[in-house]
Amino acid sequence: MDPVDLLVFGPHPDDLEIGAGGTVAKHAAMGLRVGLVDLTQGEMGSNGTVEERLAEAEEARTVLGAAWRTNLRWPDRAIGSTPDHALAATELIRRVRPKAIALPYWSDRHPDHVAASNVLTDAIFDAGLFVVDVTDQYETKRRALACHKSQFNPSTAGGVQTRLTSSRFKTLIESRDAQFGVLVGVDFAEGFVLREPVLRPHLLREWRVQNDPPSTTKSQS
Repeated sequence: MDPVDLLVFGPHPDDLEIGAGGTVAKHAAMGLRVGLVDLTQGEMGSNGTVEERLAEAEEARTVLGAAWRTNLRWPDRAIGSTPDHALAATELIRRVRPKAIALPYWSDRHPDHVAASNVLTDAIFDAGLFVVDVTDQYETKRRALACHKSQFNPSTAGGVQTRLTSSRFKTLIESRDAQFGVLVGVDFAEGFVLREPVLRPHLLREWRVQNDPPSTTKSQS
């Protein structure tokens, strides 16, 4: 695994697409290197085999334009059950030297997502709430999510009905991203939370760059 600009972690294959697929595609389209890390193979999931999910994850990586994707193969439903998990994550981060890291939200309905955030928290040194405009990459996010057929559209007769297989789930994802977009005046955005204080050079610097009228320069004769 080569160094990357952005490193994104997901507890199970498909999680990082749901939460940050547009952001991954946006950064990749900008020419930045993005690395994707799935912590588990999702072997305890209701639908899809391990082999299917690994293949779907790689297909989605190609769609998003990420440089690489790896799976740490931690046991599903047992993330953080051993100190080796934190050590493995630390070693990976040191190896690829990312400029930014995106982790699962620490207050989530799924216990694996909470455990993943807790294990990886040492990698975070930021805080606050911000969103990324992903409008121009939203169709790419849709295509990446569509790669995970076993989770959203299980074709087997014994497929289990879950929150993800509901016809409303896609609408829920897009409604959430649209709501984040409303907050900043764009069509779609993905939200991120910074957990610790971060030093900024100027509170209004970015706002002024975006909102100040262009300066005019008078020519001298």
